[in-house]
Amino acid sequence: MPAPVISAHQLVKSYKVKGKPDFVAVDGLSFEVAPGESFGLLGPNGAGKSTTMKMIGAVSTRSGGDLQILGLDPDRYGPEIRSRLGVVPQQDNLDGELNARENLYIYGRYFGLSSKVCHERADELLAFAQLEDKAKNKVDQLSGGMKRRLTIARGLINDPRILLLDEPTTGLDPQARHVLWDRLFRLKERGTTLVLTTHYMDEAEQLCDRLIVVDKGRIMAEGTPASLIREHSSREVLEVRFGSDRNAQVAGQLAGIGDRVEVLPDRILIYADNGEAALERVTSLGLEPITSLVRRSSLEDVFLRLTGRSLIE
Repeated sequence: MPAPVISAHQLVKSYKVKGKPDFVAVDGLSFEVAPGESFGLLGPNGAGKSTTMKMIGAVSTRSGGDLQILGLDPDRYGPEIRSRLGVVPQQDNLDGELNARENLYIYGRYFGLSSKVCHERADELLAFAQLEDKAKNKVDQLSGGMKRRLTIARGLINDPRILLLDEPTTGLDPQARHVLWDRLFRLKERGTTLVLTTHYMDEAEQLCDRLIVVDKGRIMAEGTPASLIREHSSREVLEVRFGSDRNAQVAGQLAGIGDRVEVLPDRILIYADNGEAALERVTSLGLEPITSLVRRSSLEDVFLRLTGRSLIE
């Protein structure tokens, strides 16, 4: 088996808080990422995802535990590691005074690449990001999806071994998200290791070979999307709505239908192997939901099972 490109063991990050106990943002995370793998970190805001990404990116020192990136300790070999990483931050930070091609060229020069190599790489990456016809456009003239693709292209200018993506498609429309997913699939096919955080469950299911669910700095579950759904949820989910003022009242009458009943503010989830059969049982009790939907279980259901909260809060 090839050596992991990222190896974390009991990783801890804490912050001093005046007059209070230390705030522990990351509390004993242990995981490994294999070369060429697409690895995801899922969790609500404040779960410790971005803090973990900063430690992997060698821009934040750890408070405890062991961490190896490409076989090196990021606290000792930060510059060497950063030179082999690509980073796509949560917020686009492109230079608005430069055009698309210049953003790539200038960023490549920061890595010490020659002018010739920067020009070649800029042309290759504009093609990869489907931005060839926008090469001379200023950043402010690009759509949100184009800016995101340009930010990813910029993160690839140094031909990184690992690409870190912090919520890569937040704020994009569905069409732009799918275009971006296609670009990331192509990177995977080239053997680039992807490490990403996301709030979108469909994105995690599409992009991640394996993932960890993190809450309050700790790992709640780990595995492939399919294995996590099999382990922590049922085959199907029935969603019923009786009105926000009646959902909690009706929930007690649904006990025993399916494997489990989850009451949310706007709907009730009934986990069952057969959602249609569960709906028949609901109506047989004389209950008539305002709306009903039978669907396959998803990673969001896994998260609700583990933490009782929605990923987007």
